[in-house]
Amino acid sequence: MRNSALSYWEHQSFFGPTEVAIIGAGLVGLTAALYLKQLRPTWRVVVLERGALPSGASTKNAGFACFGSISELIEQEKRGDLLAVVAARWAGLARLRELVGDATLDYQPVGGYELFRHEEATLAAECRDKIDYFNALLAPVISQVRTFRDVSSEAGRYGFGGVGTLLQNEHEGSLDTGRMMRALLARAWAADVPVLTNCAVESIETSANGHRLRLANGAVVEAGQVLLATNAFATELLPELAVTPGRGQVLVTEPLPEVHLTGTFHYDHGYAYFRQLPDHRILLGGGRNLDFGAEETTEAGLTAPVQAYLETLLREVVVPGHQPRIDYRWSGVMGFGPALAPIIDWVRPGVLAAVRCNGMGVALGAGTGWQAAMKLAVG
Repeated sequence: MRNSALSYWEHQSFFGPTEVAIIGAGLVGLTAALYLKQLRPTWRVVVLERGALPSGASTKNAGFACFGSISELIEQEKRGDLLAVVAARWAGLARLRELVGDATLDYQPVGGYELFRHEEATLAAECRDKIDYFNALLAPVISQVRTFRDVSSEAGRYGFGGVGTLLQNEHEGSLDTGRMMRALLARAWAADVPVLTNCAVESIETSANGHRLRLANGAVVEAGQVLLATNAFATELLPELAVTPGRGQVLVTEPLPEVHLTGTFHYDHGYAYFRQLPDHRILLGGGRNLDFGAEETTEAGLTAPVQAYLETLLREVVVPGHQPRIDYRWSGVMGFGPALAPIIDWVRPGVLAAVRCNGMGVALGAGTGWQAAMKLAVG
């Protein structure tokens, strides 16, 4: 007998057999669902989400449409094929904007800026010396001769404290994470893809007839194929995956209408980042490099050292002379690994993983979802 907690109608319309079950309703999972329905419109597809809202980084990130500051690119080039990864980030941003639309995303092409304090002059000089190199390297990807330029002469207009060097990425921007996810959720339902929240998957059982996903609420979903799109949480179901969680902490101030920061800003190799929101609040996040071990967790939470670091950075560098009240604090969990590229591969028969965006989920998410949908469509 089937689970008596669910009605006949719920079994038929929500938890019935499906061609593809997608675990995770973040950016990757929802875009994969939408693209899969374009490719296979007659297939039944369901998305299973553990939380009342997407539980990873998709609704908790800073809304940076970025693909890499110079100090980040210098470090990332040591780890793999940088050009291919940046190309994937750039293409992913273009795909996201095409899928959702700039107006819905509130996409703003405000540029990205990397700042260096006076005591970081050596790193600043190294990055400045790499401008021509990275402009030439990225030109075939961006289709522009110039991506980066030195705008240190403009640093004074922002009112930053102790900043001596400012480098601009002309092709980055910002977007509204909440509006992005609301649009994707609405489009999934409109495409006849149920997005079932509070449906944590406890296990994936594989047999000759397909897969049985046992949920924490007692329900069971039968699926021909499974897409695991839970990013940092992926090893809870597939421990063999090379994914390490990395928690990012964020704070948002009270409105500061007298402050005018146009752009998205990166500091300390990209480990700190900030921007001004449309309602004049300052969003500031990062600091996991203070203690990588402590932040390698899937647990939501805030720590005193990181919050103190962010507040000091806010008051000494971002808005010196101000003592703004902090109105919001939260954390989100990203997925990292030894390679720069995401994992988009079959990890078990009929089970595809699309995870590990290495802190670049906004840039890589839609492209990762598209590639996952292509693989699922051909089986």
